[in-house]
Amino acid sequence: MRFNSKTIHGGQSPDKAYGAVMPPIYQTSTYAQSTPGGHQGFEYSRSGNPTRAALEASLASIENGNYGLAFGSGLAAIDAVMKLMKPGDEIVSTNDLYGGSYRLFKKVFEDFGLKFHFVGMQDVAAVEEKINENTRLLWVETPTNPMMNVIDIEAMAALAEKHKLLLAVDNTFATPYLQLPLDLGADIVMHSATKYLGGHSDVVVGALVVKDKELADKLYFLQNASGAVCGPMDSFLTLRGIKTLHVRMQRHCENGRIVAEYLKAHPAIEKVYWPGFEDHPNHDVAARQMRDFGGMVSFVPKGSSYDAAIAIVEKLKVFTLAESLGGVESLAGHPASMTHASIPKEEREKSGVVDSLIRLSVGIEDAADLVADLEQAIG
Repeated sequence: MRFNSKTIHGGQSPDKAYGAVMPPIYQTSTYAQSTPGGHQGFEYSRSGNPTRAALEASLASIENGNYGLAFGSGLAAIDAVMKLMKPGDEIVSTNDLYGGSYRLFKKVFEDFGLKFHFVGMQDVAAVEEKINENTRLLWVETPTNPMMNVIDIEAMAALAEKHKLLLAVDNTFATPYLQLPLDLGADIVMHSATKYLGGHSDVVVGALVVKDKELADKLYFLQNASGAVCGPMDSFLTLRGIKTLHVRMQRHCENGRIVAEYLKAHPAIEKVYWPGFEDHPNHDVAARQMRDFGGMVSFVPKGSSYDAAIAIVEKLKVFTLAESLGGVESLAGHPASMTHASIPKEEREKSGVVDSLIRLSVGIEDAADLVADLEQAIG
């Protein structure tokens, strides 16, 4: 089954009870048993819920995996991956990752004896330099948030295989519509399904997808033992969102290109970050491993002025100034004070997240209205 069909039918079948085409919302915490252990596959909704199971089957299908797991948030999904580690284990991560991931790594798991190395992963040799006998995991985000850096997943997979490491890829920005990390050699794909998979800014959900049963069993154990699962309503809404992922992503990509090209040509804009530009670092990798270049665009006003950046985001009308991304509506964010505020200024500026950087999540509105909004805001 091809991708556009998988978003609608992948892993899905009519409900067994009444033949409902959309999986019903099983709003229950527990399930009747005929005898101890005698049930129809579900005992308690932390361990499993039919609506969540339908979502997990869909997640596995669209990522070309065998096992899907849904969590209460993207960070809860990352938390489960980190719990595969033991004290003394080391993780090599990209140096310009989402601020919440950085906070979880540095402020939570370092206290439990894990060690993290942050490096520009576009340079494979620089990544390999950080690997030692204690390294267990490579954590990749591509394109990165918010600098849109592109990391070669196949190159990271080769490195992971060489050193017998796990490779996890945060596929939130690209979605499986644009790239399939498991097919490129990753062991784990992670999503903040709050973003493009849900697509309507009305859920907070995380996801993991894997191919290997042994790894899946470990993660299912952690999902159940730690309990950070999503509820049936959020599962239902995310599953509904996935069914239009392909058509939404096509428009996100089309509008993202128009907005990026408009900004690049604007005399008041100093720098635009979008993987679709031929002069974007690793553009050739993006062209090879991605189907298109996405709807996320970051830019810096001329003079790299904090005040200019704040003035722009405050004047926007069609773009909403808000956290998050990936919804049908266009959003603007100021990473230094919003999504990446948890990263120390010195650290985030090393990777380009300066105080004047603006990040756009380009939605599916009429592109002409988005350009007009930017025009009036930039002046």
